[in-house]
Amino acid sequence: MGGDGGSAFRRRVERAAELRSIRYSGSSVQENDELNAAEEELRQKRARVDDAAKAEYLVRDAMAQGKFDNLKYAGKPIPGLGEVYDPDWWVKGLLQRENVTGLGPAAILLRTEDAGLDERLDAQPTEHQVRDIVADFNARVIDARRQLQGGPPVITKTRDVDAEVARWRERRSAAAVVPPAPEPEGRWWRRLRKRT
Repeated sequence: MGGDGGSAFRRRVERAAELRSIRYSGSSVQENDELNAAEEELRQKRARVDDAAKAEYLVRDAMAQGKFDNLKYAGKPIPGLGEVYDPDWWVKGLLQRENVTGLGPAAILLRTEDAGLDERLDAQPTEHQVRDIVADFNARVIDARRQLQGGPPVITKTRDVDAEVARWRERRSAAAVVPPAPEPEGRWWRRLRKRT
């Protein structure tokens, strides 16, 4: 059905439903017409009220009902309010919420890996594994510099393998010289006996 033809049909169906309801309710057509006139007057009054007044009424009503209490960002700045529009905002938000790692431009991934490389090297038990990890890291940095796929520039520097092995040894020897923890005093009754 077209735009105007469909609305005319709808009005006829609604009017027929009204007449049926009048017939079964026992009220007269005159009473029903008065009721319809009162409803139309109410609709016209509502139409005269501007949108700002409606919005203010709805906000005040919601405040009175307590719907604005305990909001998530109450008293805090709204995240992303002053930022430039980013069409991929939802993807970035999902990655941040779900703590997804390993995705993104090579330049950024290498920077984050470079920041945690010392901890990763400290977890390795042998010098050979440390050398392999540093060599692999250097190869990926050089490969990322050669790629011309766009994105941020690769500013991560390669690491000297021998220098990293020396630093790994120093950190390992410093960790081995940690003073031992004091021994527990034992059971409570032994401590009590020592005091007497």
